[in-house]
Amino acid sequence: MAWVFISVGSNIEPAVNIRMAMLDLRQHYPELMVSTVYESEAVGFDGDNFYNLVVGFETADDVAEVAEQLRRIEDGHGRDRKGPKFSSRIIDLDLLLYGDVIINDSRLNIPRDEISKNAFVLWPLAEVAGEVVHPQFKQTIAAMWQAFDKDSQSLWPVEFDWG
Repeated sequence: MAWVFISVGSNIEPAVNIRMAMLDLRQHYPELMVSTVYESEAVGFDGDNFYNLVVGFETADDVAEVAEQLRRIEDGHGRDRKGPKFSSRIIDLDLLLYGDVIINDSRLNIPRDEISKNAFVLWPLAEVAGEVVHPQFKQTIAAMWQAFDKDSQSLWPVEFDWG
């Protein structure tokens, strides 16, 4: 069994698309730890604000199975993979951590670089996985968030109606 942490984000009808994606995630991984939902400005392009959160769960699925399941959920919600890397998203499910696994290949980058670079990933990850040690940096996620330059990016919690 491995602990898995996933970043969930959307800036196209984000409340609707996040709710729907979370229903699909719960069908496969029923015991989800869920962070606060945060709103942030688009990074890397001009676009509508994003809603972001992090979910965690324990699974016996191997890392490739989890990654494929996330891809199927994204595709099922109409995720367009043809556009530029930095663009609006119906739903974005990024595998951040899978236990203490380190993978850097053409399909997977685990742990995700975004953990240390983006407040919209690190803050909600610190909420649900604060005591987890980052496999490369050998610091807890909470310590990484404490050291993060919080003035570098705008991010704020939002009231989220889970319906």
